[in-house]
Amino acid sequence: MEKRTIVMEKANQSVGITFILLGFSEYPHLWAPLFLVFLAIYTVSVVGNVGMIAVIRINPKLHTPMYFFLSHLSFLDFCYSSVTTPKLLEILVVNIKTISYMGCMMQFFFGCTFVITEMFMLAVMAYDRFVAVCNPLLYTVAMSPKLCILLVASTYSWGGLCSLTLTRSLLELSFCGSHIINHFGCEYSAIISASCSDTYFILMLVFIMFIFNEVCSLLIILSSYLFIIVTVIKMPFAGGLQKAFSTCASHLTAIAIFHGTIFLLYSVPSSKKSLLFIKIATVFYTVVIPMLNPLIYSLRNNDVKETIRELINVKQLFSQCNFD
Repeated sequence: MEKRTIVMEKANQSVGITFILLGFSEYPHLWAPLFLVFLAIYTVSVVGNVGMIAVIRINPKLHTPMYFFLSHLSFLDFCYSSVTTPKLLEILVVNIKTISYMGCMMQFFFGCTFVITEMFMLAVMAYDRFVAVCNPLLYTVAMSPKLCILLVASTYSWGGLCSLTLTRSLLELSFCGSHIINHFGCEYSAIISASCSDTYFILMLVFIMFIFNEVCSLLIILSSYLFIIVTVIKMPFAGGLQKAFSTCASHLTAIAIFHGTIFLLYSVPSSKKSLLFIKIATVFYTVVIPMLNPLIYSLRNNDVKETIRELINVKQLFSQCNFD
């Protein structure tokens, strides 16, 4: 009871705090070019991910478990990009670069939720590819609508639970002094650096949670693809390898980019020399990756490309009819 009272007092004292986001303040000559670049990337990301969801919903041929998961991946990319990028664009054009305490905590909570959820959504998609390649005849039975919904709900629930735990620990921190966050958003290491509390517990909590989530998600992915490789090797026809590769190539590319960036970001020690690298890596996985995923899946997927071509043809035909 006493501990809870102390935590509530700390939270009440922190609610009125306004953080100053430094962003890329040390490079003022790059603000305008960075704003234009990030705005262009974010626009492509929003159009690409929303377009991917629309294409999957429009084409009945794409109403399969694989595209069901892909639509949720696009939704997650859109969400966690939209959590951070608008604030990044804002601090590049305004003189007063601030964010409220509650706004900072909310940004962290939702950003963390969507990133962890995507981590396990990629693992679920690997399991889906395993069933498709190793049990093609039983695929529709094994990946039933109920199971697909359960898997998706589980990823969102786990992402929310992990994020809630980390956010709860951040709420226990005290902030004093200048309240400066040397970042363009409320990334956990930047928030911790601004605190005057003992951060050992939260650092250990983040480390343990990061290792657990990475190991579990990668174990599912690696196990799924190990079984896929074994199955492909045993296939009697020569085209099996090519077909399996075309089925899994887009997913493997997305996994390599996402997990590679996360590993780089969380393996770099928090020091003044590494702050710029952390910012660049954060930009990559919050701004660039959400743009890359719809491009990766659309450029390598004949069904998606065919649907887009049909939509373009229908639009051109409709325009010609109106003109006539």
